[in-house]
Amino acid sequence: MTVTIGMLYPGFGAEDDYPYMEEILGEGVRLPLVHTSVGVDAHEVQALLDLGKSERLLEGAEALRAAKPDVVMWACTSGSFVFGWEGAQQQALEIQEALKVPASSTSLAFVAACQALGLTRVAVAATYPEDVSRHFVALLSRGGIDVTQLVSHDIPTAALAGELDREGVLALARSNDSDEAQAILIPDTALHSARWINELEEALGKPVLTANQVTVWQGLRLAGTLRPCDALGQLFKETASVSTGA
Repeated sequence: MTVTIGMLYPGFGAEDDYPYMEEILGEGVRLPLVHTSVGVDAHEVQALLDLGKSERLLEGAEALRAAKPDVVMWACTSGSFVFGWEGAQQQALEIQEALKVPASSTSLAFVAACQALGLTRVAVAATYPEDVSRHFVALLSRGGIDVTQLVSHDIPTAALAGELDREGVLALARSNDSDEAQAILIPDTALHSARWINELEEALGKPVLTANQVTVWQGLRLAGTLRPCDALGQLFKETASVSTGA
């Protein structure tokens, strides 16, 4: 049986993480991706509110309909958390009502992933300016997750975040290795990360949750088809084992 998790992905950045994860998750998982429209590529609150507005999401959802997804994910962190807890839930609900399948977003996936791992204290290493990052901290708080330390790297656009290479992503993660934190969260689906999660966890000695990783995890969870994957960090190793009874 094949499960199809449809991705609504804004613009271009690290969309190649998804075919990579589809490959390593193995037969029976499809991750078709539709690029949603972007007004202004900027890590600014007003631009992000425009990025995540209903018209863009529903247009993307309609384009995804032909793939017959079992679940749809709004694969964007900042374009969901700037709407707040209720706003992020509303985004998912609108997509769900349009396509009649479960839907969620990257921001909500971070909360669900932390809860699944029993995490209550995390550090956040963000690509965004601090005023944007604070919206993510607020959303995590609504999910019962305390941010012990926040580092914001003030990268102005998603396109520039997508240019960070392995060394850049490792440096980003190391920039906020808070001793108090049980895990490091690295938001931004424009940031490449899927190939380096195990390396990040080895370097930091704790779980690392990244945007594209948690997006796929949440989609599979909502579809009831989580499976272990040694290449995608503690999140997939621990929670998939529990869900499959292993």
